[in-house]
Amino acid sequence: MPLLVIVRHGQSQWNLENRFTGNKDVPLTALGREEARVAGKKLKNIVFDHAFTSLLERAEETLTIILGEIEQMQLPVIKNSAFNERDYGTLQGLNKAEVADKYGAKQVELWRRSYDLQPPGGESLKETAARVIPFYQQEIEPLLIADKNILVVAHGNSLRALMMYLEKISPEHIANVNIPTGAPRIYTFSSHLKLVDVLYL
Repeated sequence: MPLLVIVRHGQSQWNLENRFTGNKDVPLTALGREEARVAGKKLKNIVFDHAFTSLLERAEETLTIILGEIEQMQLPVIKNSAFNERDYGTLQGLNKAEVADKYGAKQVELWRRSYDLQPPGGESLKETAARVIPFYQQEIEPLLIADKNILVVAHGNSLRALMMYLEKISPEHIANVNIPTGAPRIYTFSSHLKLVDVLYL
């Protein structure tokens, strides 16, 4: 049965500084690199056939560290903007606490967690899903059907969008889903892409 493993990148510098990161390129912290190493250790027993990531440095570096840990550096890697983090518009780079002071905590929570509400000048989770899911269907599902094991290292919101599709999570319930940095989630499928099991490491 094929496996799909998704991992959110390790802690980034702007995660540490409590800033809206979005699709800005921000490096990992020392802790973020350690989270990637720990994720790799958890995945040692899986032989992957392909890996996918975004075009952003923090996801690419996390993937590289994981591949080093699992000793699969020769794995074919596809990088695509479909897996980039959602665009937070004018909020990108701003401190989340300061934005909450200005607009109110409730408004900021809606911008961050809701499905179809856009942050100012940015992208909603619904719009993020509109690029993530077609790419997954076109590029990854055929590999799973061919019994290939796939690793995806991406971002909180691009992976939340994918989780909605995989686990049939409603727009209402996705607001309560938070993906920790560096924590693998393993999906096991039947030969007909029926979801058999979800394991969180």
